[in-house]
Amino acid sequence: MAPNDSAQTTEGKDFTANRRKAARYVVPVAVAGVAAATIGLVPALADSSDPDLPKITAQQLIEKIAASDTQRLSGTVKISTDLGIPSLGGIAGSLAPEGGTGGEGSAADPQAKLMELASGTHTLRVAADGPDRQRLSIMGKAAEYSLIHNAGEVWAYDSASNEAFHAKAPEGAGDSGKGSGKDSGRHEQLPEGLPTTPKGLAEEALKAADETTSVTVDGTAQVAGRDAYQLLIKPKQSGSTIGAIRIAVDAEHGVPLKFTLTPSSGGKAAIDAGFTKVDFGKPSADTFEFSPPKGVKVTEADELDSPEKEFKGHGKDFKGQEDLKDFEGLNVIGEGWTSVAEISSPGGEAGVKAPEKGELPPEAEQFMDALGDKVSGEFGSGTVFKTRLVNALMTDDGKVYVGAVTKEALVKAANAAG
Repeated sequence: MAPNDSAQTTEGKDFTANRRKAARYVVPVAVAGVAAATIGLVPALADSSDPDLPKITAQQLIEKIAASDTQRLSGTVKISTDLGIPSLGGIAGSLAPEGGTGGEGSAADPQAKLMELASGTHTLRVAADGPDRQRLSIMGKAAEYSLIHNAGEVWAYDSASNEAFHAKAPEGAGDSGKGSGKDSGRHEQLPEGLPTTPKGLAEEALKAADETTSVTVDGTAQVAGRDAYQLLIKPKQSGSTIGAIRIAVDAEHGVPLKFTLTPSSGGKAAIDAGFTKVDFGKPSADTFEFSPPKGVKVTEADELDSPEKEFKGHGKDFKGQEDLKDFEGLNVIGEGWTSVAEISSPGGEAGVKAPEKGELPPEAEQFMDALGDKVSGEFGSGTVFKTRLVNALMTDDGKVYVGAVTKEALVKAANAAG
C-alpha cells in the first residue's frame, strides 16, 4: 500500500463515543460468535495500483466519516466470516425462537435468517434511498432472500421456502428507523443487531476507539473502482483477540467501502466485508416495492410472540427487560480492548449454569462442544467457549466472564475477581 506521510496516532483523542458496556455482554454464550460478527467482513476487489490522494490525518478521516450524509447508494457487498466456529446455517433453527423455521413461525423471519451471515461467505445486494427505504438481499446458488423496508412497512421473502414475513412500523418510525412506545413492532425496519455493510461495521469499531487504541491513516487503495483512504485501528494492549481493523473510506463521500478485521492470532481475516460494486446514484423506486407472489405463505409479525417471550433461558423462561434486572451485578474488569465482563445474578451470586448433556438440540450441543476448553485456577474450574474473536468463561459455579480477549486473559480476570 502507498504510504501516507500524514499518518498519525491519535492517542488520547476524544473523537468517538464512549464504549457501550453492559449490553454487549448480556449475550448467551452459545451465540458469542454471533456477537463477534457485529464487527465482521470478505475482501472486496481492489485495483492493482493505489491512488495518489491529498494527505489527511486520522482525526480528519474520522470526522469525514462522521460528517458523511450519503443516504442513497446501491451495490454488491461480499461478506466472509471465519470465526473458528461451526457453520451457523444448520443450527440457526435450533437457536431461533420456539415455533420458528418449520413450526408456527416463518422461514422468512429475519431473526434466524440473518444469523447465517455469522459464518461462511455470502454475497449481498444492498440499496438505500434515505431513512425510509432500504433493501438487503442475500444471494444463494438457486434462491434469494430479500428484506425490504419501504415507508413504514417491512417485507421479507425467502424464495427457497416460498414464504414471506410482513410487519408494519408504528407511525413516525421512519425518521429514526426504530419504533417507540408499547406498540412498536419487532421488525419495523431492517434489523440493526448484525451490521451487514462496511459503514455499519466501521461505526461499531470506532465506538471502541479511546486512549487504548492506535488509529492511523495507512495509505490508500481502490475499492470497487473508488479511490479510498485506509484507516488502521489497532489495540495498544496485549491480551486482545483483535489484531487490527482496516477500514477503506471513500475519498469523495466519506463512506466506508471495505472493512477487514484480523485476529491477533494471525492468519486470514476473521471477518472481512466490502463492496465489489457501488453506485451513489438514486436507486430505482421499484427496488423497494414488493408484493407477495401468488401462493406464497405470508406470516404477519403480530401473529408471533415477541422473541423475548419465546426465548427459553436455562431453568426458566426469559422475559426480556424484566429478567435483565437480574444482571445488576455485572462488573466490568479492566478497560479498553482487554476489558472483561463478569456476569452474575443479583447480589453477585452465581446463577447462570452451563447447559448439561441432553438439554440442548443435537446441533447446538455439537456447536458448544466444538467451542469448549476446560480450565481451572484460583476461581475454581469452568469451560472457556472460544472463537477467533469473542471468548467466554463459564465457571462451574455459574459465573460468566466474556470479552474479546484470550483464554489466558479470561482466567486471569476470573482469578482477580475471586
